[in-house]
Amino acid sequence: MADIKTDLANGKIKGAIFDLDGVLLDSMSIWTDLGARYLADWGVEAEEGLAETLFSMSMEQGAEYLASNYDIPVDAGEVLDGMRDMLRDFYFFEVGAKEGAAELLEGLTSQGVLAVAATSSPRLHVEKALERNGLLKYMAKIFTCAEIGYSKHTPEIYDAAAAYMNTDRSTTLVFEDSLYALKTAADAGFRAVGVFDADGEADQKGVEETGEIYLKELAEFPL
Repeated sequence: MADIKTDLANGKIKGAIFDLDGVLLDSMSIWTDLGARYLADWGVEAEEGLAETLFSMSMEQGAEYLASNYDIPVDAGEVLDGMRDMLRDFYFFEVGAKEGAAELLEGLTSQGVLAVAATSSPRLHVEKALERNGLLKYMAKIFTCAEIGYSKHTPEIYDAAAAYMNTDRSTTLVFEDSLYALKTAADAGFRAVGVFDADGEADQKGVEETGEIYLKELAEFPL
């Protein structure tokens, strides 16, 4: 932790790339209970372990699973539309910021560190959530995997963000709560910061060992 604190004080940290879900936004729960929420609207109780079943599926596959395995009077296309509406409403009106998010962003940007977002979620969803929670003003730009054309299994989105900020990998922090994304950033030479989220990554030991530092709370970051 001392290395990042020292480098920050010495002006050697130039930019910060933030994942949003589970890092700045307290939004991971919607991805684990979206199926159950949808079924509840029909008065149908979800099976135990539904979240785990749906986790590895795309939304399209998940909608097909719900339509095929539950007694609901809609087809997979209507399920998909309903889930998308529910997800949109969650980001637009419900999701809150992670505790300490505003203070962390304020602390970094006040020291001249540029901040951008790199997310797998839809742009409009996260823009609305960031704006409503007072965080959008800190973001110089938002990068999405859909627009970049690559997932976080490869570093293209981080490289695009660093290029925008005109920062080197070695002077750029990447905040991630998912182990696979954190490994991508660390292996590419970015300064990886692991972030705990109660509804997120199961392998917290891996997150702790992969990141240069590990934050159980955002307030632990050494400003």
